[in-house]
Amino acid sequence: MDGVNARVISDSALNVRGLSKSFGRKVVENLDLTIQPGEFYALLGPNGAGKTTTLRMIAGLMRPDAGSIEVFGRDVLADPLEAKSIMAWIPDEPLLYDKLSPLEYLEFIAGLWRVEPKLALERANELLETLGLWPHRHERCEGFSRGMKQKTVLAGALIHKPKFLLLDEPLTGLDAAASRLVKDLLLAETQKGAAIILTTHILEVAERLATRIGILSGGALLAQGDLAALKTQAGLEHGSLEDVFLHLTKTI
Repeated sequence: MDGVNARVISDSALNVRGLSKSFGRKVVENLDLTIQPGEFYALLGPNGAGKTTTLRMIAGLMRPDAGSIEVFGRDVLADPLEAKSIMAWIPDEPLLYDKLSPLEYLEFIAGLWRVEPKLALERANELLETLGLWPHRHERCEGFSRGMKQKTVLAGALIHKPKFLLLDEPLTGLDAAASRLVKDLLLAETQKGAAIILTTHILEVAERLATRIGILSGGALLAQGDLAALKTQAGLEHGSLEDVFLHLTKTI
């Protein structure tokens, strides 16, 4: 199936229905989730709630036991290559070819996505400038800090201009300045119409960036909405996101 003939079910960026996965026990159970273009969605939950498993299934890196996944109308299970061509996945551990420089890495990733070389170089230079990596563009990644590696991975994820980004703890290892750069860059992507789903244990990040927040526990979505809606659902109109999160997940 090519991009022109891809079956479009709706205008949503993400449609997940009845998603389930077990590893001896239910990790994700009958999950329904819809995200719209331009939306920044934060998926929160305690350790073991099923967040990373959910993202890996949406990204096409793990097959669910049941359910359907569509990204901008592309069926992730029936046509994973077409779906992956418009997605970017950033795991919590940055994975790089350490012997490459950031510029070489970006040119390599762009080649995998068949981005025209001249355009790839323009995008690579722009991303390296934006993320503060320009002075290090010819250095080998093996000597980079965790934060510098994370920024390089983010640049690689954006090189083919994906419409849907899946980010698993993307701010880990970043200092305050780098974190601000990354947050501004991600918000700029949503303003261009891209959709983002992010997992984080830093509730302040979810509160400041997310259009909507979902709270997952035991593989099930307990509540979702903007912060005001979550407070109402939890009966804590004057509480913080932390209060709401702890109340709903019963971890106090």
